Amino acid sequence: MTRALLALPTVLGAALVLTGCIDRVVESRVESALVKNGVSQSNAECMAGRMVDRLTIEQLRKLEGLAPQAGESKRPSGVRDLLRRLERVGDTEVLAVTGSSAALCATGLVGSSR
Repeated sequence: MTRALLALPTVLGAALVLTGCIDRVVESRVESALVKNGVSQSNAECMAGRMVDRLTIEQLRKLEGLAPQAGESKRPSGVRDLLRRLERVGDTEVLAVTGSSAALCATGLVGSSR
């Protein structure tokens, strides 16, 4: 019985991964963070799907560096301001994926993954 209980988190974790639950949760969090940083809801939805597919969890966590620093407004005033904040993240792949996702989603060349 004890071994079965110890194995339960592993089995549940595998089930969540296989059903895509974790990806949906991560995508939702990335989408929310993008909206909080001035990206429109439709673009954030589109970008989040691409970003979750292309970046690691560690890289996605680096996006917390988008939070405003002293003297900055709560939301970036535009794409240029957002890109300046992205440079703070210090990861060229994060910058490239976020920038290309923003461009492709804004132009409508790709759509939401939902």
